[in-house]
Amino acid sequence: MGASSSKEQNVSSEQREVESLAASTGSTSLLQNAFSKLVDPQTNAIPLQSLQQCFSLNYKSTECEALKMPDSLLGLLNHLGPSIVDLFFITDKGGVNWIEFVRGYLKCCGRMPVSGLLNTLLRLFSATGVKAGNSFETGVVSCAEGGIGLELWDCDVSVLDVQLPAGKFLTWMLTTVTNLTECFTQFVNARLQNCTSSEQGTPESSSSSLREISSEKAGNSRLLTCGKAWAISLTIRSTISQEILNPYFPSNRDASDENLIYRSSLHGKGLNRFWSNVEAYLGPLLILISATSGDANEDCTNSRKWVVDPVFHMCSPSGKEKNFVYSHLHPTGRAYEARPKPVGIAFGGTIGNERVYIDGDFARVTVRHHAVDKTYQPGSLFPNQGFLPVEALILEVEVWGLGGSKARETQLSYKKREDLFTAQRRKVDMKTFASWEDSPEKMMTDMMADPNRVRREDR
Repeated sequence: MGASSSKEQNVSSEQREVESLAASTGSTSLLQNAFSKLVDPQTNAIPLQSLQQCFSLNYKSTECEALKMPDSLLGLLNHLGPSIVDLFFITDKGGVNWIEFVRGYLKCCGRMPVSGLLNTLLRLFSATGVKAGNSFETGVVSCAEGGIGLELWDCDVSVLDVQLPAGKFLTWMLTTVTNLTECFTQFVNARLQNCTSSEQGTPESSSSSLREISSEKAGNSRLLTCGKAWAISLTIRSTISQEILNPYFPSNRDASDENLIYRSSLHGKGLNRFWSNVEAYLGPLLILISATSGDANEDCTNSRKWVVDPVFHMCSPSGKEKNFVYSHLHPTGRAYEARPKPVGIAFGGTIGNERVYIDGDFARVTVRHHAVDKTYQPGSLFPNQGFLPVEALILEVEVWGLGGSKARETQLSYKKREDLFTAQRRKVDMKTFASWEDSPEKMMTDMMADPNRVRREDR
């Protein structure tokens, strides 16, 4: 086995080379543990079927956030494990030996430029599609020539016949979903780790854990679904990426909702309720807005329910202006204002001409064309957005904290202090009065209890 053979005196130069490269990735221990779990002691190699099962994702039960799950997706999942082994691991009659196991891992997860990682991912996607009998020549508005004017409300992307320019497609991947190239590396490491943690020689079924998560969240109407969380995480190269995924893949299963700072249906609608939950959170925040363009109280066939930016497109800061976010509450004194500022929350644009504006009651959202905004990059925020402002009824607003446990602990500590001060201000210490019997409060209390009572007037 790899763990023992690497310590022998007569190690081949080929083995020393691959082990040295594996050590540079920091995965030597993981590879040794996985090999020892999967290896056949008689042949000192991993059986082909065991290695395929290690990387397989065969689901007995599936749930999909979309209205319809494409049949091609199930085919891809069923052929993923065999495609990985065929593409990256060289086998002989006995299976995959230690050297070829390490070499195959380096082909998947070794140190290489981003272009190499992207090439690896695309090769795997193509090979898996061929095994599944699918031909993927589809595209979306972001990469298709001329935008092609797709009707995205009712569009099934899996059946589109759209040709994508290779250069534009690669540019979009590298600039928009910057973490996509690392997904395969993370997947391989996770599957090997799953092998080492399994009591058996073969990994646990991947369907059980994910089905558990799926069924647990099935009845939950979160705006931040598992798919949206994963898609957003692909755009960010920092610890925030993991924080976004925590609601669905938490390290502590009891803390899957600890990052949910505010939800309008749970905490109440309005700017005051929003700030009472968001105040003192010193970290990045993710705000999701769900709205409908029809009457929320009527069964309108023309109404459309949408979440801002469902067609995946990240509008990063342009660097031209700095009107990132605006928030204004009614002043407590209600002083006269000749030109009162709009009460609400807004993003981009200018005051009165914001790119996204939510009113103070969280009842309506207004979305304007990117031409009014120089703070964020251009792009549609909902399907088929035109040049005219669109006003819609808000269904739900969610805010997720992405600052980690430290930011959350700081906020909770602040709230405890505020609650303590509020409680202290509400307490009345009767000892501070000279005499309760002679106090004006006692007189008022008696008068309210019996206003007709005859009282002696002291002269």
